[in-house]
Amino acid sequence: MQGCYLAASVLFILGLRGLTKPDQAQRGMQMAAIGMLLAIVGTLWHQDILTYQWIIAGLIIGSIIGYPLGKFVPMTAMPQRIAFSHMFGALAATLVGVAEFWHSYHENIPIGGAKMAALGFEVLFGSLTVTGSFMAFGKLQEFITGRPVTFKGQNFVNLVLFAAAIGCFGYLIYDSTNMTVFFTMIAIAFVIGITMVLPIGGADMPVVVSLLNSYAGLAAAATGFAIGNNVLIICGALDGASGFILSIIMSKAMNRSFANVLFGAFGSGGGAVSAKSSAGLTVRSISPEDAAVQLGYASKVIVVPGYGMAVAQSQHAVRELAELIEKKGGEVKYAIHPVAGRMPGHMNVLLAEANVPYDRMYDMDEINAEFASADVALVIGANDVVNPAAKNDPGSPIFGMPILNVSDAKHIIVMKRGMSAGFAGIENELFYDEKTSMLFGDAKASLTKLVGEVKTLE
Repeated sequence: MQGCYLAASVLFILGLRGLTKPDQAQRGMQMAAIGMLLAIVGTLWHQDILTYQWIIAGLIIGSIIGYPLGKFVPMTAMPQRIAFSHMFGALAATLVGVAEFWHSYHENIPIGGAKMAALGFEVLFGSLTVTGSFMAFGKLQEFITGRPVTFKGQNFVNLVLFAAAIGCFGYLIYDSTNMTVFFTMIAIAFVIGITMVLPIGGADMPVVVSLLNSYAGLAAAATGFAIGNNVLIICGALDGASGFILSIIMSKAMNRSFANVLFGAFGSGGGAVSAKSSAGLTVRSISPEDAAVQLGYASKVIVVPGYGMAVAQSQHAVRELAELIEKKGGEVKYAIHPVAGRMPGHMNVLLAEANVPYDRMYDMDEINAEFASADVALVIGANDVVNPAAKNDPGSPIFGMPILNVSDAKHIIVMKRGMSAGFAGIENELFYDEKTSMLFGDAKASLTKLVGEVKTLE
């Protein structure tokens, strides 16, 4: 059993390392999957297992549910699927803690202070992650409003709830036989998960999902300490640490305060509210024929993919268009904002799926200086990550957020279905720029038309 756990732990670490480079990511995922298989095999050899009836049932049911979730859920829905998965992972950790406490209580087996601390940490973070992940899932799926939901005294209420939960946690270390306090702590943690995510705006939900992933990992690590399972300690620590680091990176990319992610009212604005609107401004639309001429004869094109590309599943058409531009002597690069789409790496995965070379994808810091020399910047469904208001409107909710310098390009073509606002719910000044032309319609259909038009150019 321990041999399987050791091999699984090594594979988890190597798999995580493989994810640091796009061309190694697939192999990294395969190694992590094999590691998980070994962890399951090692667990099935555990000496305390008396019957496999429920274990086999769980494996079958889990496989039946998990396969379609991984196979058929579209990339556009992947962020909410991840949040949904976090909920079940955290629920599993919480139930293990509850079962361990319940067994010790009814068998009159004393729980030492160290073990109780691990159990308490496990169920505390597990419980708040369950409801927090469900709220994140609801906001991303849009059956819960994506707008921040705040109320007077919210921060005070949250602090009281946190203090009450920590108080219960501390008391349980002193008296590990008090079942009332134990379940009271769980109930409070469930409420904290709700009040923690409600005041967060939909545009900031990817950071929250990443943070909840960290919490779920910490709960798993605590579970490992509580039941003496080494592989849970290792993979939980990996998950917790990597999720925490990713949350900090994403907060920086969005110019958000990480303290607000932890302590509430994150994404709820605050301060001045921009009074800018589209009143009196006009947009200039462009036909696919004219857009094809600009792209077909451009020396340098920078493609900026966004959530609209994911929705339309137009990444293959993007790659086909880029190949045509390159055949005509043009250079094509892809500018990827850290939070483009609804999760980190969203655009990278979609473009890689369409066989776009990894060396053509550039991070924001690598590509921003090149927009000034680009003949055309082609924006496909991106919105907030290219909005100049982040630089020049102190009253904007996204002011200070690092953006792609699309406005520096000589010509800008923006592909959108209509003039709806982005996830942040604000107007995009770029759309009204005199250098910008709007190509309205479904991205996949428009790109297919563009491909046909570029082919006819001599």
